[in-house]
Parts: sequence; C-alpha cells; structure tokens
Amino acid sequence: MQLKNISKIIIAFISILAVSCNADDVDNRPVLESVSAPEMTLPVTGKTFVLTENNADKEADLFQWTAAEYSNNVVVSYSLLMDAKDGNFANAQTLATTSDISQASITVKTLNQAAIELGAVPGTAKMFDVKVKCSVSGGVPMETEEIITISITAYSGLVTYPFTDWYLVGDATVAGWDNNKGNQPLFRSGVNPKLYKYTGYFKAGYFKVISTLGKWAPMYGGAGGNLAYRGTDADADPASLNIPTAGYYTFTMNTETLSYTLVSYNASAATSFPTIGFIGSSRTGTDAGWGEDTDMVQSAFDPHIWTLTISLFDGKGKFRANNAWDVNWGGDTAFSGFTANGASGGDIPVAKSKYQIYFNDLDGSYLMLPNQQ
Repeated sequence: MQLKNISKIIIAFISILAVSCNADDVDNRPVLESVSAPEMTLPVTGKTFVLTENNADKEADLFQWTAAEYSNNVVVSYSLLMDAKDGNFANAQTLATTSDISQASITVKTLNQAAIELGAVPGTAKMFDVKVKCSVSGGVPMETEEIITISITAYSGLVTYPFTDWYLVGDATVAGWDNNKGNQPLFRSGVNPKLYKYTGYFKAGYFKVISTLGKWAPMYGGAGGNLAYRGTDADADPASLNIPTAGYYTFTMNTETLSYTLVSYNASAATSFPTIGFIGSSRTGTDAGWGEDTDMVQSAFDPHIWTLTISLFDGKGKFRANNAWDVNWGGDTAFSGFTANGASGGDIPVAKSKYQIYFNDLDGSYLMLPNQQ
C-alpha cells in the first residue's frame, strides 16, 4: 500500500511539472505582430476595362501587390477583393485567393462576373474599388491602406440556357393559386428536355403548371393522361389535375407527346435528413471547394425539397447529406437531371453564374437555374 501511494505522489508531481513546462512554453512563444500591410501596385488606379464575351477565358490583367510583412516568418494568405466604388467591402466579390503569392491573373470572365454581381449594367461603364486583404494563422488580418479604382464595362455574362421550366400552381401545391409565390418547379430530364418530373407532397386539391412566374399563360392542365395547352390568356383555361387525398405523388409530363402520369408515391420509408449541402470545385473555383459544403434550405411544405441561391464558378458539384460522404448524389448533365434520365453518381458540370438550385432527396432530382440577379 505504501509503495502504491508513493507511486501516486510521484506521478502527480511529474504531471505538475509537465503542466508548468507547457505554461512556460506558451508564455515564451514569440508574439506575432503586423509590420506593414500589402499595397496594390498593378493595375494602376483609373485603368479602364472594356470586357467582351469573346475574350472570356483570356487574362483581363495581372493584379499585383506588395508582400505583407510580419514580425516572424509566416505563411500569408491573400484575398483580392472588389466592390462598387465607395462601398464598404461588406459584400465584396473575391477575385482571387493566394498563399504567399502577391499576384493573381484575373480572367475576363471572372472580372466580368464580379462586376455583374456588384450591379454593373452590361454595356455601361461602372467604377469599382479593389484592395487586398491578408491574414496569417494566429495574427490580426491586414488590409491595403490604399484602394485602386478601376472602370469596367461589362457584358451580360449570361449562361446559355435554352430550356423551358414549368412550375406548379394550385391549392394542392406550396404556392396555392398564387402564380408568383415560391412556386415549386418541375425537375427536367438531363437527356430529354421535353420530359419533366416531380415527386413530392401535395395537399388534397387541384393543380396546373405554368412556365412564366406571374403569368397564367403558357399553361398546361389536363385530364385522363392527356395534357391540355393554353398558349395565351385568350385561350380556354384547361382542366386542373386532381389530388384526391393529401400525400406524396409522382407527376411526370412530356410536352412533346402531350401526356402525363400522376401516381401515388410511398414515402413512409424515406430518410429525413437534418441537412443537405452543395459541395464541389464550382463553389470556390478550385479543388478547395470539395472540403466543405454550403447548406441548403429545407422546405417547410415538403421536408424532402431543398433550395439554395448561390454564385458558383466554372467547376463541378454534388449534393450530400449531413456534411458527410456516406450519402451523396451527383449527375452527368448540367442544369438538371433525375435518376435514369441523365443523373448518376458523377460530378455535375457547372458554368460560372448565380444559381437558384432545387434538390429532391427522394430521387436525387436537381434543377439549377442560372443567370439569377
């Protein structure tokens, strides 16, 4: 017993010494202090950029700045930021990020998209401020004291999107009979642009589909598996489709064959996910975008429907559940897809734009609407 007690005392004494040594190490660590902030050197303030879509992938200019200095040798991370002239950079666009590199080649497309995001009107010159912000691990972030101002004449930068989208409307749907109140779009096949599908919750009632939010034509209604088209407001109003009992249904329609199906869907065994996120190189423009996702917003009407508005870069992306890779969904086709019609476990190709994204975790359907304001 005595030997055991002596051993305990020795172990406790060694533990105290170890803690004391660690505390001393913390106290003696050198304090990291900023010495000088980076300063923009190129381009010169007042430079004019007239951007054209034909040169989208070419370099607009090489942006350079002086290296930041700290009291110790550290790795410095830089962010090249742009905001509208006299803005406070609270909603600045990030043109580039680098590590220990004090320059960045900015493409015409990147500069143009940033200008559009910041309110540029295509074809009209607008002034923008540019600065550099830097940070180090354990240090206070620094920003350039001087800001350069440049003029940018942007082009539209719209992504080519030759598709028609259709939205649910009616008292059986989330929007009710309001034709411009968060109406749920149908998911479009990735290989047949005339084929649409939606699996989800409907209330007991009726619905139709419209293609232009805020307008009642064009519209589809129908009966007996046959679609009825209303091209203009002067045309007859087609019959509404009936949901006899509230629950989950799969609605498909083909605007080429003018046919539809509406069948009950058993969602009782479907998993309810706490979170769904979008992840991929398109989030950041680099492979760093695969490190974490951006959480989507879950529908209060149907917990299997998720939405997200986000500006994306050229790259690829996927959807995943619970910030982990054990459950994830991808696709082969840009903008839209669903299982057995163009979607798979691949990476979804994404073109640089601002998107409204819809995702259905029941069947992996996705719809990514570009050119959002």
